[in-house]
Amino acid sequence: MSAPRTPLRVLYSFPHALDWPGIATTALNEVRALARRGAIVELYCTSRGEAALPATVRVVQTMVVAGRRIPHRALGLQRAYSRHDRIVARRIERGARPDVVHTWPRGCLQTLVAARRLGVPGLRECPNPHTASVYRESARAAADAGVPLPSGHSHAASAAVLALEEREFEAAAALLVPSAYAAERFVAEGIAEERMLRHRYGCDLARFSPGDRKADAPLHACFLGRGDPTKGLHVALRAWRDARLPAGSTLSVAGAIEARYRTSLSDALAHPGVRVLGFVADTPALLRESDVLLLPSWTEGSALVTYEAQASGCLPLVSRASGAYGEEGDDFLSHAVGDVATLIAQLSGLAADPSGLAERRRILIDHREQYSWDAAGGVLEECYRTAFSRAGVPS
Repeated sequence: MSAPRTPLRVLYSFPHALDWPGIATTALNEVRALARRGAIVELYCTSRGEAALPATVRVVQTMVVAGRRIPHRALGLQRAYSRHDRIVARRIERGARPDVVHTWPRGCLQTLVAARRLGVPGLRECPNPHTASVYRESARAAADAGVPLPSGHSHAASAAVLALEEREFEAAAALLVPSAYAAERFVAEGIAEERMLRHRYGCDLARFSPGDRKADAPLHACFLGRGDPTKGLHVALRAWRDARLPAGSTLSVAGAIEARYRTSLSDALAHPGVRVLGFVADTPALLRESDVLLLPSWTEGSALVTYEAQASGCLPLVSRASGAYGEEGDDFLSHAVGDVATLIAQLSGLAADPSGLAERRRILIDHREQYSWDAAGGVLEECYRTAFSRAGVPS
């Protein structure tokens, strides 16, 4: 196969609405960054909503009829994903010849098969570690917290979902994996390392920027995320309770907390210095005013909030399963999953050394450009070029 055209032609398939929170933030910003780099992107999503995109991106909405969005629940989630997948696969079969196809979970199997049949490298985004690992680690988190996962939780074990996603892994020419931790989990489940392309995520530097922090102010930490056992809020609260912290230190807990989990944490949430904020719309402001982010997750691909914290000058204290980007010690501090003792030592040490914390903040601010979606887009483009050069592998 000849060298790829420059600029790259990318068919990007996302089986969700583009203006939802969560993974849609990743997809939207990947497409924007690719377009800014000059890629010719044909984007398939179920609906676009108000999501702003460069004019050069051609958008096809697969669940919008006569200008009206069809909600996924009208068909059932998997039927909606499969419908989207079928439309994109048909587009490839009828003559679309991009340099690379970029797909997302549970709405990509037909697309990946069609791409392989025509010799186009089909890549499968892996926003989480291997699904079997996610199920196993989520069960461990629930056991550690003493609270079951909520009904319908995305990480609750499903044999049908696991079987589908394993077929997707097999059909893809390569898997786009966003962190070393996630790559390790795939290898542990029998996926060859050479079948993975390491990329990374980012954040919007215009939204997430550092504020002014007084050198002599008490430590201000935040937990920002979904309140269920998999995110490890119970670990963060245990460490906060037992750390040696100066008077006036605060831990802000932002995000909805699942009801049974909240009940189990009621005493810890009432601890002096803990502020339970619920949903917070202005997350950039919260990160600007925080010294550290606590995210003792049990399983992540690469948590976007860690990039957002870093760009805000807020040091992530994270589990090794968080998928944090950068160099340990400079860009984040880590601990083994569930290791409360190390997190206590990190909190106590930072609180006792304001000048050291200020130096870590300076390093984060100096590294800001590394955390951007544009930097991530450059890495993703290199993954595409590598996939193109390997086209036809694996056979």
